[in-house]
Amino acid sequence: MGYEETVAYLLDIPKFTKKNTLEDTKSFLHRLGNPGCGKTVIHIAGTNGKGSVCAYLSSVLRKAGYRVGMFTSPHLVSMCERFRINGEMISENDFADCFAQVRERLDEDAASGAYHPSFFEMLFFMAMVYFEARQADVILLETGLGGRLDATNSVSKKELCIITEIGYDHMEYLGGSLAEIAGEKAGILQKDVPLVFWDGKKEASEIIVQQAKMRGCPVAAVSKRDIRNFEIHKKFIDFSFETGYYGYIRCSLTTYAPYQAMNAALVLSALDMLHDILPVDRTAITAGLKEARWEGRMEEILPDVIVDGAHNRDGVLALLDAVRTDNCTGRRFLLFSAVMDKQYEKMAEMLTDCRLFDGIYITELKNTRGVSRRLLERAFGAGGPAGSFADAGQALETILQSRLPGDRVYIAGSLYLAGEIKYYIEKSRII
Repeated sequence: MGYEETVAYLLDIPKFTKKNTLEDTKSFLHRLGNPGCGKTVIHIAGTNGKGSVCAYLSSVLRKAGYRVGMFTSPHLVSMCERFRINGEMISENDFADCFAQVRERLDEDAASGAYHPSFFEMLFFMAMVYFEARQADVILLETGLGGRLDATNSVSKKELCIITEIGYDHMEYLGGSLAEIAGEKAGILQKDVPLVFWDGKKEASEIIVQQAKMRGCPVAAVSKRDIRNFEIHKKFIDFSFETGYYGYIRCSLTTYAPYQAMNAALVLSALDMLHDILPVDRTAITAGLKEARWEGRMEEILPDVIVDGAHNRDGVLALLDAVRTDNCTGRRFLLFSAVMDKQYEKMAEMLTDCRLFDGIYITELKNTRGVSRRLLERAFGAGGPAGSFADAGQALETILQSRLPGDRVYIAGSLYLAGEIKYYIEKSRII
């Protein structure tokens, strides 16, 4: 099958498979030949910031001369975004070839059992096949959901685990309390494997430390107290961080987002923890962090048009912190949409109450999980949004036409919205 046929097959998987156990996933990975075995695997879980941590870590390690494979989710426009070597997306031809290799193994197994990977499991297997074929030195694995039962947790050996900020998301699967959610995320821990985690909420941190102690994991906790001399500039931020091995490091991040300092701090702590097996010099660290980019996270996609993947309560809090310090000289507008299984009503309340936006517009997503305009209008309460649209591209065009010099447009609420907007701009060639 070609790329388009492969994508169609993958998107159809939920129609003919059931949820598998982690043992099922481990068993099939073994039958594939354990691709990635022997590589340096770094496993990343958490509620917010996982993809950014992967992007920053990948940028630093490739600056240091390592060949870095990175598996992330979801994608914004192309499924190829999920597999990268040294920051470059897999080609469509290679994507289809990796699928064919996994499918061939499945066909050979068909007579002996009814196992079929889920959508995410299939992508994980394809990624590991790709990283093995492209001889990655380091593999960065971002969990898809939770950690304990996630397909990425089927790898037999890890060198480091990272847990980013813990917040309320996917409660229907992970539990209704921070402690329960943290317990699921901490399920990625392996015996004696070091852990770096964001120490932001006491209830979550206590569970993570408890789980790490049970497994004998060396632990490095990183918190806001460790981020010093923090400065916000127009399109970048500076901060300092002290490590045991590298000492005191002054870093610059090319981003509008203050929250990226916490993700970069986790990376610095991770590099400190790994200095024996992944030596990196200070120049690679500072250059790699400065040059790193991660799409859909306070990303300026057009002049003064910024898209952010904030899709839960903590994500919106981080977005609002960034907006408050953006040095905008004109009006601010927001385009918002969300999916049903997110706390869209709470996000709408926060975005209304902050009074940072001169106009809030809503749109429906081209996704079966998307919240309808009727429900979004109700969520924004009395007066409703400034505009309501069935199409994200049309919404963006309308906002841009009313914009004056100095005005700024933010787009947030869902990574699906980020993807639709980026796709529209790409196809419409808006400049």
